[in-house]
Amino acid sequence: MEVKAIATNVRTSPRKLRLMADLVKGKKVDEALTILKFLPSPSAQSIAKAVKSASANAENNYEMTPSNLKIINILIDEGRTMKRFQAGPRGRVKPILRRSSHITVTVKEEE
Repeated sequence: MEVKAIATNVRTSPRKLRLMADLVKGKKVDEALTILKFLPSPSAQSIAKAVKSASANAENNYEMTPSNLKIINILIDEGRTMKRFQAGPRGRVKPILRRSSHITVTVKEEE
């Protein structure tokens, strides 16, 4: 049985999060959390939080053992974009796009 966890409106661009997600896709949950813990990027912590949530969902709702869980898929979608501007030369405007993401983690118990 597959169990999901979704983190919405994470204030990091999807491009940065996809780099971290590709490192842990297909690994066991314990191994993935260890990898994410030692990555230098702060965006790895938001992925680790979603992985922990999926593991907790599987343990509490479906009575699966957390040591047997494997990450099947991590999907990073684009969330809302906050549009701001910065004043440019000669009275012009330079747009600033502050992107956000949605993280979906799917785990499954190995036999």
